[in-house]
Amino acid sequence: MKTFIPREDDVQRRWYVVDADGEVLGRLASKVAYILKGKGKPIWCPHIDVGDHVVVINAEKILLTGRKREKKTYFRHTLYPGGAHFIALSTRMKSEPDRVVEESIRRMLPRNRLGRAMVRKLKVYAGPEHPHEAQRPEALDLGRVLVHTPV
Repeated sequence: MKTFIPREDDVQRRWYVVDADGEVLGRLASKVAYILKGKGKPIWCPHIDVGDHVVVINAEKILLTGRKREKKTYFRHTLYPGGAHFIALSTRMKSEPDRVVEESIRRMLPRNRLGRAMVRKLKVYAGPEHPHEAQRPEALDLGRVLVHTPV
């Protein structure tokens, strides 16, 4: 028996809408990354992008456990001496909640050419509206997505 390697013609990409209202950030990010990778599909292959498109709406209504909203900070540097900037998560959630959700999902994907192809299929919006109705996305219940971990 030969090993099946999926080709581009074999991959059928679907569109899903995920409502982030009331979801915990890390759990949402791991389940969306699982779908972007395509690991729930029977044709999954570690070196080929077989994942689906995901549209995340209501990013501004995401939940955080513990005291992360006050204590978690984001770091960036201008590459000049003394150019370190620390931004609190609460500040960033007020100005750009979609970037917070997008970054948490992106950091759960591979950090290579394949991961960059996967993150291009992710669309995150702060409010309930999105411009992807023409693709007829299906509503996805994250409670039904089971992320399997290797044993």
